[in-house]
Amino acid sequence: MSNQHRGQPPKREALKRRGCDKYATFHPGPRTGPRRTRMTFVSRHISDMEPLPSGLLLLAALLSASRAEELIYAQVGQTVTLKPPENYKTQTYYLSWHFGELELAWTNHMSGNKVIKHENWDTALSGNSLVVKEIRQNQFGIYKCKVDEKIWTYKVLRLKVSAEPPSLVLSGRTVTLVCDAEPPNSLQKPGIHWLNPQGEKITQATHRVQVSSRHSGWWTCVINLDRKEATAQINVTVVDLYSPPMAYTSTSSPLAVPCSVPKASWEQIKSLGLREGHWQFFPRSKSNLVSADAQRLFTLSLEEPVSWKANQTRGLTPVSDFKTPNLSLGRTLGRADDRGDYVCTLKFESGPPLSRTVQVNVLEIAASPGTVLISGQQLNLTCGLGVPLTSDLHLKWISPERTTIRSGQLTIPAVGVGNSGKWRCELWRNNTRLTLAVITLKIAEPKLSVWMLVIICSVAVIVLLLLLLGFILCRRRRVRVRHVRHRLCQCENPKPKGFYRT
Repeated sequence: MSNQHRGQPPKREALKRRGCDKYATFHPGPRTGPRRTRMTFVSRHISDMEPLPSGLLLLAALLSASRAEELIYAQVGQTVTLKPPENYKTQTYYLSWHFGELELAWTNHMSGNKVIKHENWDTALSGNSLVVKEIRQNQFGIYKCKVDEKIWTYKVLRLKVSAEPPSLVLSGRTVTLVCDAEPPNSLQKPGIHWLNPQGEKITQATHRVQVSSRHSGWWTCVINLDRKEATAQINVTVVDLYSPPMAYTSTSSPLAVPCSVPKASWEQIKSLGLREGHWQFFPRSKSNLVSADAQRLFTLSLEEPVSWKANQTRGLTPVSDFKTPNLSLGRTLGRADDRGDYVCTLKFESGPPLSRTVQVNVLEIAASPGTVLISGQQLNLTCGLGVPLTSDLHLKWISPERTTIRSGQLTIPAVGVGNSGKWRCELWRNNTRLTLAVITLKIAEPKLSVWMLVIICSVAVIVLLLLLLGFILCRRRRVRVRHVRHRLCQCENPKPKGFYRT
């Protein structure tokens, strides 16, 4: 039977008599702890309802408690800031912060404030917010903010992230990442996932991964609870060799063979059991066949300071600054026989070695019939690496007149003096120039033109013909005179013409 049937006043009047004015005067408005008001209401009237199973009572109490307190996740050593609720100020407010029985700080409406010093606590006030610096293991738990007669509760929960082995690890090894978030109670469990350095989501609290250079960086553990999110980070440094797979040079450009260990020092690399390091060279033929005979170029000396010992250097020199793990080699100009595979290797006491191969390609120019020509001759220019170009590579010719021609092969039917000078062939990957080769052409004008040669030759032939004709005519005349003399005088002792006495 209801209270009215029993002759009792309504529930609202009964509550007033019991002193529950908060319920009687509660109206929706600024949130100065309304969830506590509701929780008080539920606890006061459970006795007026029908009996509930003990499990449901415990569930209701836990859910009400979780709504009444703010949950904050933090790592040991982090700085935690607890902000007072909104609209807490009155004309004569007095605010204090507590952890268990300890009063940590207070402030009031007259701008008075004080931070109470306690052993092993490093606290401060930022406005009316409590700042706990470098929070310790025993400082996780319930904090309370008291404003006059009202209390707000903050539950600071421990969040722990770890990596095994520790943050410095060799490439190829397996790393186990663990994110452990303390649950607020037995019924609530936070959602946990990882974000790798590239921002990719891994939906596991414990993640095992075989690391490479792409796994080096900050890993983020993300906690989700009641539509709120907390994060914790751990840095994993992967020791790995870095070098591009391809390098390009020419007889007109420098040769650089890069190889380095980023984000690590020699001391860190040695601590992982470094035993040996070296450079090797495997020549490649123009048909792109790799020789099996390796040439050892340099060997790493681990004595302080770390340095290279030269073997068959091929004119290459290591970088000048060897304080950092920069293992690169170089030369002022490339050579045609630089084509091949350069292998940089670091060996350790346990596990597989770190090794990177750099394939060096040489850009070459061929000119047919040569680089010294006479104006009017045909010229063929060919530029290439000796192997087919991949789709992301292209060649550009730049003439002495600064004309750009996108092609690997040029044919000039008749060269002129204007084609003399330096022709440059450039190798590009998208918008990046990789290397260039230069050839110098020398083109001369002929001393006599073709028509002049034709005329001179014609005149010479005519002159020769005239001379020959004159010689023939003169010869015939002499023969004819000789024959006439023989006919006129055939005696043995010819006498001169004239009159004779008989």
